[in-house]
Amino acid sequence: MSVPAFRAIAETGLPVPRFVSLGSSEVNVRVGPGKRYPISWVFVRSGWPVEIIAEYEHWRQIRDIEGETGWVHRNLLSGRRTILVTEDPRPLYEDPKEDSEVLLLAEPGVQGKLLQCDGEWCQVEIAGNEGWLRANQFYGVYANEKIR
Repeated sequence: MSVPAFRAIAETGLPVPRFVSLGSSEVNVRVGPGKRYPISWVFVRSGWPVEIIAEYEHWRQIRDIEGETGWVHRNLLSGRRTILVTEDPRPLYEDPKEDSEVLLLAEPGVQGKLLQCDGEWCQVEIAGNEGWLRANQFYGVYANEKIR
């Protein structure tokens, strides 16, 4: 996933799109921005990374890893950045280079905390282990995104 060429600044002053995580273990995703809109589905995994693609008052339109979109109240989201390992098992390296020690092999679907990125490698925490993954091996960052 690449960083959009144009990132708008929303009414909150934050860029859109941007990654956040679910801040609750039960998050109702609605078809529109308000409680009067029906619930499309319910996330039941706190910390799951999602992308905010629009804002309307206290509501955020999100997109998940599968590309599904819906509206969530801002109180159910967290600014904490998390990741989701994708496709194949991914080695978590001790240092940001492939010839360093492998700390663990993260299976697809494993969540972790995003600590920093240099555009190519990201330092993450998975199961209490801090290490490095290539930025293109998980969901939760844009291509070439730098995070300190």
